[in-house]
Amino acid sequence: MRYLAPFLVLPVILFASLSVRADTITVFAAASLTNAMTAAARSYEDQTGDHIQMSFASSSTLARQIAAGAPADIFISANQKWMDWLSDQDMIAPGTRHDVVANSLVVIAPTDSPVETVSLTGDPGLVALLETDDRIAVGDPDHVPAGIYAKQALSKLGQWDELSPRLARADNVRAALALVERGEAPFGIVYSTDAAIAQDVKIVATLPKDSHPPITYPVALTRDAHTDRNTKFLAWLLGDDAGRIFADYGFDPVETLKTGTTPQ
Repeated sequence: MRYLAPFLVLPVILFASLSVRADTITVFAAASLTNAMTAAARSYEDQTGDHIQMSFASSSTLARQIAAGAPADIFISANQKWMDWLSDQDMIAPGTRHDVVANSLVVIAPTDSPVETVSLTGDPGLVALLETDDRIAVGDPDHVPAGIYAKQALSKLGQWDELSPRLARADNVRAALALVERGEAPFGIVYSTDAAIAQDVKIVATLPKDSHPPITYPVALTRDAHTDRNTKFLAWLLGDDAGRIFADYGFDPVETLKTGTTPQ
């Protein structure tokens, strides 16, 4: 079962027809960064007077849009795969790629669910808690980073074969979160940062970090975006000012190049 969130994709599609201010920095960022990057962009605008144009969707959607010619200056992916994919197509400016933040995966349920904790390692597994027509909301494991990580984790935990037919496959992780918030799915697998900003869900399990590759978010300039303005914003994103904002929204730090705070 597949659930789409066209409202998140539409801004990307419309970019080709929009006029962009000369001082605008256009950023395509993974949907799970919506709140944190919106706050970071506003802070940077206040400090510098530059204008940050944000667009959020699944990393796969954004990467494909960039490859098709969408005018993004900076891309932030929720996994390495889609940054690698763009790099292989010579769409990333050499020497500008860095990991900016890290995340973790959790299982969520609606706040009014009678389930308080879920075992991910013993019997019965998560599938035993599902009614006949129930589905677990996840980003589509075929292309959404959160779903790819979820599949890797569930496979290692020995639950993928049972759970894979019972998934509500969403077009991005925020769409999966929304299904649980609305009570349309009794459980979901999302990033811990998504659960932290949601009003109507609770965490019932945390997926072990050793059950999937590290969840790191790479950032880079796109091929033709190597300007002074864009480079300064990229440096700021990797610095302490932005790091504090990301931490406020629950993201973990990664070992990366710290290139400063407020640009001069």
